[in-house]
Amino acid sequence: MVTAKAELNELFAIPPVTELPSDVLGELQSILRLHSISPEELSYKWESYTMKMGSEQTTLDLDTARAFKKDLQEMLERESRGKAHVRSVDKRGAYATPRSTGKGDDVFGMLDGIVPNTPVPQRANSLAKRKSAFETPAVPKFNKANGMSSPSDARTNGTTSMAFSERQNAGHLVETLNDHLPVCDPPVAPPAESRMKLTANTDLEKFSYKPMAMHLSEASEVLDDRIDEFQSLVQAHHNLEDSAFGNPANQATSEIIAVGRIASEGMEGKLNASSLMLETSRRTGAGLRIPLKIESMSYEFFPGQIAAVRGINASGLYFSVHEMLEMPLLPPAASLPSTLEVLNERLGLEESSESAAHAVNVLVSSGPYTADDNLAFEPFNALCEKAAESYADVLIMVGPILDLEHPLLASGDFDLPDDASIEPDKATLNDVFRILVGKPLRNLVLQVPNIIILLVPSVRDAVNKHVSWPQEQFDKKVLGLPKQAKVVTNPVTISLNEIVVGISAQDVLDDLRREEVKVGRPKESSILARLPRHLIQQRHFFPLFPPADRTSLLKTGTEEGVATGMPLDVSYMKLGEWLNVRPDMLITPSSLSPFAKVVESVLVVNPGPLSKRKGPGTYAQLSIYPRKVTEEERESERVGGTMFGHHLFDRARADIIRI
Repeated sequence: MVTAKAELNELFAIPPVTELPSDVLGELQSILRLHSISPEELSYKWESYTMKMGSEQTTLDLDTARAFKKDLQEMLERESRGKAHVRSVDKRGAYATPRSTGKGDDVFGMLDGIVPNTPVPQRANSLAKRKSAFETPAVPKFNKANGMSSPSDARTNGTTSMAFSERQNAGHLVETLNDHLPVCDPPVAPPAESRMKLTANTDLEKFSYKPMAMHLSEASEVLDDRIDEFQSLVQAHHNLEDSAFGNPANQATSEIIAVGRIASEGMEGKLNASSLMLETSRRTGAGLRIPLKIESMSYEFFPGQIAAVRGINASGLYFSVHEMLEMPLLPPAASLPSTLEVLNERLGLEESSESAAHAVNVLVSSGPYTADDNLAFEPFNALCEKAAESYADVLIMVGPILDLEHPLLASGDFDLPDDASIEPDKATLNDVFRILVGKPLRNLVLQVPNIIILLVPSVRDAVNKHVSWPQEQFDKKVLGLPKQAKVVTNPVTISLNEIVVGISAQDVLDDLRREEVKVGRPKESSILARLPRHLIQQRHFFPLFPPADRTSLLKTGTEEGVATGMPLDVSYMKLGEWLNVRPDMLITPSSLSPFAKVVESVLVVNPGPLSKRKGPGTYAQLSIYPRKVTEEERESERVGGTMFGHHLFDRARADIIRI
């Protein structure tokens, strides 16, 4: 264990200390033996554990080492129980999915448009052919004459991108929120320690489920539970009796309140005012659907929306809506004044002064990160240079990073840089990521050692084997990412100091725009403010159900031309819910115009893609000022332990900038 001991000291000892205490080292060596893992893999697990528990509370000592060991053991036992359950279910066949009719869809047509169609395997294919279909295509050798240019026959829709170096209006401000606040001043030198404390508010381990194993019975229970939970929320919010609720599908002469899911009358076609239906849960309405008749009212609906309606079904043919009940919102995020003051000290804020030097610098970007005709990742490299120049505190990168819809990646016909330390004929997409993405990030942390880099995957990421949403995080071990890079799930809720941030890589805003139907005159005229409000009211990162058919989405530059769409695993939709509070900031990348807006006290940011198909895109820069604590707030905490909101929307400047 001499080699392992040296590795553990190197990975876990915090300078200037070079060796761990013997009792802590013994616990770590015990974990290595029990789980048969390497010290490097143990360091990744420790990093995930500290994110879950909060880095301030997980300084490595004997107690935390034992707690870490116990957590790993419990996780292993949960995985074993889950595998045993799957084996028993498969053996009984109780939840087996009905067999297909052979026409390419499921028996009842219930999954049409929900998950992308997959080709039907041919029985005549040999085992070798089936195996090769899943192997990463070999990468051709690098052509030094062309550098990172694309082959002449690459599939790029017959168009050529503008050279990135010749781009116009680089650094131009597209939009600014709270322009009365100055942009944060970069420090003279990078900070000696990180000014931001990162905590994962999402249980990342729950996302490590087995994808493409959805059972219809489990999916229906999840959909029903969501309706029932909202009915309880509506009842408590409006102080209603149990007798006020009823089954809207039953003919009756008395007025009732019904809670259900908005659905369309037909399996195909867009939702419209004449095809509105309310789907009940099995507990409240036997799962029946009833047409809705809405007159002289203004409201916006979309498929999957949970709605509470007051009305009457006098004829038994439809439910006549008299009133739409307001959905209760989650409370805003709040903290104790003493906690805020500790975090302000971390920023170097003194009681009597406040300046742009105390503001936190956060950069937010979303994929794609390179144009369609090359893999030079020039916009991404420019973003890393910007982060280094401004000594950014946090860099949030939302996928896709290696995009499945990129024509060159889809065809496998591209070159690697000549300085790659790999054999080109044996290169995998993990190697491509490590060279084209990992190397610039490693250079960035050399210049800004205490930066926090957050990587959020997308269902379009070629290096993430988890193909469905909600989605597991990247495998940090194989991607060559630096220690400062943190990999999280899609979606995820995190805390940066006191600030609660919700992030989802799926373009839910564009999907909502396509599926939304407006009854009467909308209450909110701005579509960029109206669409995020749906997420806030529904308490979910993706409340749309079923997702938009991927054949109706924008065509891609690949040979197939069909978008990836939203491969939703309905059984795990609950992982996309907001559980306790409204986030202070919601990051929702979208193909819609980039923006930064305040909606229901939530700062909503769409940074836009860093690279468009034929040209550079945009990113967001946030200058976040400390939350000042007043003497009245301190007194309220001393008297009654009162917590106060963070008011991020008042103290954060958001700039949308062209790269």
